[in-house]
Amino acid sequence: MLKKKWLLKPEPNPDLVCQLQQELCVHNSICKLLIQRGVNSFKKAKRFFRPTTSLLHDPMLMKNMSEAVCRINEAIKKNEKILIYGDYDVDGTTSVAMVYSFFKESYENISYYIPDRYTEGYGISIQSIDYASENNVKLIVALDCGIKAIKEVNYAREKKIDYIICDHHLPGTTIPNSIVLNPKQKKCNYPFKELSGAGVGFKLLQAFCNQNEITIERANKYIDLLAVSIGADMVPLVEENRVLAQYGIEKLNRNPSIGLNAILINAKIHGLVNMRDIGFSIGPRINAAGRISHASKAVDLLTATNEDHAKKISQEVSLNNIDRRLLDKKTTKEALSILLSDNTHQNKKSTVVHNETWHKGVLGIVCNRIQDYYYRPTIVLTKNGNDYTGSARSVKGYDIYNAINLSSDKLEAFGGHKYAAGLTVKQENLKEFTSQFEQVVEETIQEDHLSPSIEIDIELPINQIQKGLFNLLNQFEPFGVGNEQPIFKCINVTAVKGTLRVVGKDHLKMEIMEVKNPKLRISAIAFNQVEHFDFISKGYSFDICYSLETNKWNGNQTLQANIKDIRIHS
Repeated sequence: MLKKKWLLKPEPNPDLVCQLQQELCVHNSICKLLIQRGVNSFKKAKRFFRPTTSLLHDPMLMKNMSEAVCRINEAIKKNEKILIYGDYDVDGTTSVAMVYSFFKESYENISYYIPDRYTEGYGISIQSIDYASENNVKLIVALDCGIKAIKEVNYAREKKIDYIICDHHLPGTTIPNSIVLNPKQKKCNYPFKELSGAGVGFKLLQAFCNQNEITIERANKYIDLLAVSIGADMVPLVEENRVLAQYGIEKLNRNPSIGLNAILINAKIHGLVNMRDIGFSIGPRINAAGRISHASKAVDLLTATNEDHAKKISQEVSLNNIDRRLLDKKTTKEALSILLSDNTHQNKKSTVVHNETWHKGVLGIVCNRIQDYYYRPTIVLTKNGNDYTGSARSVKGYDIYNAINLSSDKLEAFGGHKYAAGLTVKQENLKEFTSQFEQVVEETIQEDHLSPSIEIDIELPINQIQKGLFNLLNQFEPFGVGNEQPIFKCINVTAVKGTLRVVGKDHLKMEIMEVKNPKLRISAIAFNQVEHFDFISKGYSFDICYSLETNKWNGNQTLQANIKDIRIHS
């Protein structure tokens, strides 16, 4: 693993900090953190800490929204069969569960379809259109996919099937010949561009309610599913997403859907649910169904109306998640072995690794791990028929979607975002694509992109950590992209004698204190930092960057420092 650079953010203007502190009457450190996030007045602080639905934009501002609602109304009036279609990841399955459940309340002639990850692949499949045609479907609402499905939509039109595409991925130069809802498409005046796939679907539900004089509460019943999509898909947690996520998490804690509640029980999540729980416990279980089995199982769970049925499926997806972990670990080990034996890899700016036998369902996770290890733009591929298909992940600041686009003349298909993408390449073109991708990365990446770093918000000594401060920090939630959990720096600390121990294989648990102020101490966990054990056990002092969090264990909750990195004093 590469050594991380510590980047301390610039100190905010002291006058602004002082002014905000007078307005809010809170800790100086809280004011610094707020100003770093663009919150520099009482009015903005109120919107940040107490977001309301009045901050949500009118869904009719989205291009083609009126046409989408009219087409659904027409289908309902004519009793046409509607198919709700979505991708097999968390964003896709929560989108389908949300939209399907909403319309199923009052319209029976509706079903859903999730493509098989292995036989159909990502996006709208020809197989699904054939299925729709055979079952007399006249309208397909595609969620979290479809923005590049030009030929598939044309094929559907030949079969007299209409599409409403609700997507949030970057459009190509041409969009499908259908009703397209995507805030990123040209000439779309919707003010917020960073909705998740489920977010676009939710705007459709809002518009449908508004246009048909239905209470908005009918759509809000499913906002907990939307919060899960926002957290799992890692869209920026700012502006409208922050409002939607906050209300969704409130519902998840107050009155979760039967399916999500079954996951919470199975995952033994106690206390208030937060974005960390979504990212590390809820999301992986939903994803595991599509990775190991079939994602329709996840939708079946998320649309469950019977607790016993939900309990049974949640147990199944938890077993899928255990299998996924084992596969992930095995595949990562094999990928690292291939790269370590490649003498040319060390001098490259990118990583492309492939194997015929790897399980397609874990490639995205493995890609993340390889990227973490080498800290380069990374692609991991496996054999799928005559093609190689897989996932791409980038490093901070580098647009891997653009790099793939510049190398795309040898690709069969690709799509995604700045930091994550999926792609398919024919076996005979794999070597040439790998070479071309490396050349593009070498020509476009900057050296500082290849050095991992930790952005530190402010210095916060242990003696300033108080319960009131921590309670206010909790109100910065939901955390995520664009509103990251604050990272603090504390210098010259040491482990309290007798508290240091190894937990698991690679993690350190201890109590820490400042050398100059040993009376104040705090419990700490340092994941994957066992290499520092010998130095710390010998009494060496060290600097840390850390976040503050609640440690939930056996029904108890305690404050602890989550140490992100350690610098031992020599």
